Amino acid sequence: MSFLSRTHCLLAATGAAAAALLVACNVTPQGAPAPGEKAPVPNTVPPSAVGPATAPAPAAAAPRPTTRPANSAATSAKAYRRDAATHLYASNAERIYKGMLQPNLYAIGVLDVDIDRQGNVTAINWRRAPSHAPEVMAEIVRTVRAAAPYPIPSRLGKVTYSDIWLWDKGGKFQLDTLTEGQL
Repeated sequence: MSFLSRTHCLLAATGAAAAALLVACNVTPQGAPAPGEKAPVPNTVPPSAVGPATAPAPAAAAPRPTTRPANSAATSAKAYRRDAATHLYASNAERIYKGMLQPNLYAIGVLDVDIDRQGNVTAINWRRAPSHAPEVMAEIVRTVRAAAPYPIPSRLGKVTYSDIWLWDKGGKFQLDTLTEGQL
């Protein structure tokens, strides 16, 4: 048996094992036909015509698209607060507590956030820090910074808005601006 034949046998066995594992896990590989469909006929050159198989080159990470944030029509910090809260909710949909919060929250913090003319965060200051939960404080700051850029405060130029963070024991949160209330 030649080296090329052994390589093909090894590749076929590996592929069969991977397919069996996917079937056992009830996963359909990408490009595989759905149950009841015919498999597409591949348009490939036989492996014997191209030599031994090589691993494909790793794909380069796609550049992150730069999109301009929406403009806020707010004319006061209080009005901008709603735009910022909506933006934070959209950026963290899976982390928002759904429904009314439990009566005993793990942490409550009041945060002031400075936003510049481009929607970037320029400063974060705790008005009332949940100092008993430093991990929550760090996560809130990280979440605020990660959501930038915020809606551009076009009518205000720049803005400092405040919001109250209501943090559940499970790590989910609501903002007072958009809260669904408490039981």
